[in-house]
Amino acid sequence: MEKEFLKEQQYLNAKKRVKEIKGFYSHFLIYVIINIFISGVIIFGLTYDGNDSLLEAFTNFGVYSTWLFWGIGIFFHWLSVFGFKNLLGSSWEENKIRELMKQEDERSANILNK
Repeated sequence: MEKEFLKEQQYLNAKKRVKEIKGFYSHFLIYVIINIFISGVIIFGLTYDGNDSLLEAFTNFGVYSTWLFWGIGIFFHWLSVFGFKNLLGSSWEENKIRELMKQEDERSANILNK
């Protein structure tokens, strides 16, 4: 019975992990597509009125600001999915679950033996 529980727990952990990874890749894809669109609109707007050349439009900070600030958010999302998992990841969770289950079994055995 404990093996079945562990198998089910491993499956649920793997499913959760796949969902986290898929969420990151979806977020990253949306980041790239939206920022290409925003950068294109800004570059078009700067060059359309004739005040800026194409080179000046490409070097404008507004073109890269959403890439930079949203990129910071993407970096922290990446850290949460791939970076910090080693500290408090699924192996830590599994070990903690086993430890707590063992403590509960010992408490139950002590109560039943008295």
